[in-house]
Amino acid sequence: MNTYTRPDAIIDFCLAPLQLNPMSDSTHEVRRRMEHVIRTFQLKAGPAHNGQPVAVDFSQMPTLVINEAAHGYE
Repeated sequence: MNTYTRPDAIIDFCLAPLQLNPMSDSTHEVRRRMEHVIRTFQLKAGPAHNGQPVAVDFSQMPTLVINEAAHGYE
């Protein structure tokens, strides 16, 4: 089971398949934005979890299939 509560661990897991250059400006910007989103979500969800960070267990998440052709992005 892979349960993550720290934003940097969640971001590392999500970005790993992209093999981004960790030194590039764009990677730093993506990480900054993702951290802001995750921290904001955790703060908003916090009261429902007794102030504890919201944990994400990626092993329990269903696979998402994006049909780009259905959205006109062929």
